[in-house]
Amino acid sequence: MSSVVSIQNLDVVFGDNTRETLSLMDQGKSRNEILGITGDVVGVQNANIEVKEGEICVLMGLSGSGKSTLLRTINGLNKVARGQCLVRDGDTMVDMATCNETMLRHIRTNRVSMVFQSFALMPWLTVLENVAFGLEMQGLGKTERLEKARKQIDMVGLNAWADKKIDELSGGMKQRVGLARAFAMDSDVLLMDEPFSALDPLIRSQLQDELIELQQRLNKTIIFVSHDLDEALKIGSKIAIMESAKIIQEDKPEAIVLNPATEYVEKFVAHTNPLNVLKGSSLMSPKGEMETFDFGCVDGGIYYHLDGQGNVNRAECNGQVLNINDWQIGESIDSLAVDSVTNVPFDISMRDAAEIRYKTGRPLMLIKDGHFVGILNDNNFYHALLGKHFGQSDES
Repeated sequence: MSSVVSIQNLDVVFGDNTRETLSLMDQGKSRNEILGITGDVVGVQNANIEVKEGEICVLMGLSGSGKSTLLRTINGLNKVARGQCLVRDGDTMVDMATCNETMLRHIRTNRVSMVFQSFALMPWLTVLENVAFGLEMQGLGKTERLEKARKQIDMVGLNAWADKKIDELSGGMKQRVGLARAFAMDSDVLLMDEPFSALDPLIRSQLQDELIELQQRLNKTIIFVSHDLDEALKIGSKIAIMESAKIIQEDKPEAIVLNPATEYVEKFVAHTNPLNVLKGSSLMSPKGEMETFDFGCVDGGIYYHLDGQGNVNRAECNGQVLNINDWQIGESIDSLAVDSVTNVPFDISMRDAAEIRYKTGRPLMLIKDGHFVGILNDNNFYHALLGKHFGQSDES
């Protein structure tokens, strides 16, 4: 996949002494030291990140870390002091730091849409008119823009509310209108600045699910600001954690939870629910590390008999032969036999794995490329829940 947004050595400075501030940054002065010397605020310092087509990249950190500043630089709301902020426009990459006003308007109208925390809806317009507003700015005729807006309203489940005014809607419904308006623009990139943070937890979780579903259907590239790690881990295909205007770690959600780069990141991930992000491949006991016997390997009193290809063809415990289930991602767990072991995909989520373990009462056997590679036993689950997984990897 090619990059849709490419940020390279980017600095953002708020103040009147940019040249001196950049020099102090190069000397290694801290954000607070620079504030004391020049009075300037370093908004973003030496940021580098590539966002690929179809990714949901979550920028996260504490208040003042620079995440919203970086987001707003992508559509030209914040001025670049140094470096490049490239946004794809057809076959070319446009540098938001140096483009002219005409190109900036083109990018904002056709390539990048923004969804604000406050929704930024116009109360004197109906739901339909709000969704169609951006299309009017693009120059679409009334019939075409209303037809397109209705499709987006239907997509977010607000058909019955199309002719209602904004003040008649709940907070969650207003957010759906904001999403529909952004998707109606058909932009390559959606910028979302903590859009769900003001909502109740249940509505927030529902909208997170809906955003993931919409992104999968429409394959949009989304850059999403959040201060909530659980939200970031749920929706993000990539996470960039910021501290004091710097990106201190950027990786896939599971990699950040397994291998936090700094103590700051480790404190962040220590309070998240590992079942929501970790996969069996990261926590399994590899076949090669299990105790062996003449016909296979053994763990926790269960003997796994292996065939010529190294796969389990029989499992026994205390002389009793156990049933072997086969389960694939997306299948029902209800049909699995109790008191049985289960073949599962190598990349099974720990939440699915825990449910299967609870249903069957026995360990899981992980399968990769058609071959048995390890097991998930109770110790693996305990390690995940107690945070003992830090520093592990899925190289096995």
